[in-house]
Amino acid sequence: MDNAAALVVFSGGQDSATCLAWALEHFQSVSTLGYRYGQRHEVELDCRQRVRTAIRRLNPAWDARLAGDSLLDIGLFAQLHNTSLTSQMAIADREDGLPNTFVPGRNLLFLTMAAAWAYDRGIRHLVTGVCETDSSGYPDCRDDAMKAMQVALNIGMAADFVIHTPLMWIDKAATWQLAHALGGQALVEVILEESHTCYLGDRSKRHVWGYGCGQCPACRLRAAGYAAYLEQGPSPSRHAPERSNA
Repeated sequence: MDNAAALVVFSGGQDSATCLAWALEHFQSVSTLGYRYGQRHEVELDCRQRVRTAIRRLNPAWDARLAGDSLLDIGLFAQLHNTSLTSQMAIADREDGLPNTFVPGRNLLFLTMAAAWAYDRGIRHLVTGVCETDSSGYPDCRDDAMKAMQVALNIGMAADFVIHTPLMWIDKAATWQLAHALGGQALVEVILEESHTCYLGDRSKRHVWGYGCGQCPACRLRAAGYAAYLEQGPSPSRHAPERSNA
């Protein structure tokens, strides 16, 4: 891989925070892009800058490599779909087995917007925290969706984007392991204290694994992963295997 610029799709959650650290280890310049899409847990947007600030303080090289941040308003999802992430409906499973937290087309549009943003800025590496292992079954988090998306973007924009998915084949425990491998316990602590995952946007309760309601699917997944991480112990490795669609 070249060491040019990268753009991280950055929500302020555990996964995107880990991907930001991963990108800072692999690229010379790393920008971040977030989205306001009418999400119920909009508090995650308040966490984005705190995560960025805390991460850059961990490592002088990361500080030098971390470039600007942008936030796009794409609130049309609330007009397109009635989901529990874009309304106040109770979180539940749908008849087809998918949770009603699934927002159809969300990650596909995120990557389309990221590629469009990166196009004029000469950035060809796009980094996203989608994960087939812990995606709650979301079809737009799957590896084949990412490969197809890369092909579509490159054909449609006559470009040579590479979509990197460092978390694609690892579970939440391994995601904590990756964070430790990249930035030690200091990075783990940043993710625990500053990132946000809870679908309900609850930051009133501080658990051992971070803030959240403790009951929604995102909280349960994060809590279980952290418990498994503590049981396994931190990884001694400094760098983790790269995953990309190059």
